[in-house]
Amino acid sequence: MRDTLVLNASFEPLSTVTLNRAVVLILQDKAVVEQSHPGLRVRGAAIDIPVPRVIRLCRYVRVPFRRHAPWSRRGVLIRDQHRCAYCGRRASTVDHVVPRAQGGQDSWLNTVASCAEDNHRKAARTPEQAGMPLLRQPFVPSPADAMLLALGVRDRSALPEWLALSAA
Repeated sequence: MRDTLVLNASFEPLSTVTLNRAVVLILQDKAVVEQSHPGLRVRGAAIDIPVPRVIRLCRYVRVPFRRHAPWSRRGVLIRDQHRCAYCGRRASTVDHVVPRAQGGQDSWLNTVASCAEDNHRKAARTPEQAGMPLLRQPFVPSPADAMLLALGVRDRSALPEWLALSAA
């Protein structure tokens, strides 16, 4: 399902929503389409609108300041682009660098994407104990980076200029 970026009335990124939710917001006049997928349209008996890629809310929504994106398994997989941190193949699981059995926590800096085979082979050991060095170190994405990764945007230069500036 396509993800649609939701911008506040001030053009700051807020979140991503499903295509269905984006269309409902547009039809209720709560949002306008800022950017659409070229050549794709949503058609119904009484509507014909472009498939939204980016929508902007008509009214400003006050959001509490968040310094870090909230941790989630899905977020770790997206952050690591579904690539195993040990071998580089397609990842389907999340591995704890310091295993939970040794006191490791669910956090951005302690989890990496991993293929099931390497996750099983590493077991309840650290990468050093298992002799499995990390190809890249885990990091904490900003909320804006997390949203862009969720949309599949790898390079900010692919974004419109007005959006690239607000996501920085």
